[in-house]
Amino acid sequence: MLNESVIKVLKNGMWDLATCANGEPNVVPVAFKDVTDDGKLIVGDVFLETTLKNIKANDGKIAISAYDAQSLEGYQIKGTAEYVTEGEIVNTFKAMVEKMFNGAATAKGALVITPEKVIVTTPGADNKKEI
Repeated sequence: MLNESVIKVLKNGMWDLATCANGEPNVVPVAFKDVTDDGKLIVGDVFLETTLKNIKANDGKIAISAYDAQSLEGYQIKGTAEYVTEGEIVNTFKAMVEKMFNGAATAKGALVITPEKVIVTTPGADNKKEI
């Protein structure tokens, strides 16, 4: 589902996570993110309280906008998120966050997102095309 172009943007570009609950949308940028070898998207939980509540209220549904701000290449990924509080992924994010914030903050857990749909958001002929 995630081809080489999508993975490149995911690894190098910005991500915004979008959720909704009770008719109230929420979007947040994320700094601590990665793509696993098996095509899952992972996000470290540092300040995701509203996002986590919304995911819980909507059976895990989430959308991610990932893009390169220079080239405008972008993708919307819709999927389902699971929250984990233990394991190698969480330990990796804890180390990253603690290093960046000099121990003043840590990751509380991680979202593991299974992509279900990838849509091109790059301006041009393929815009809105599902991959």
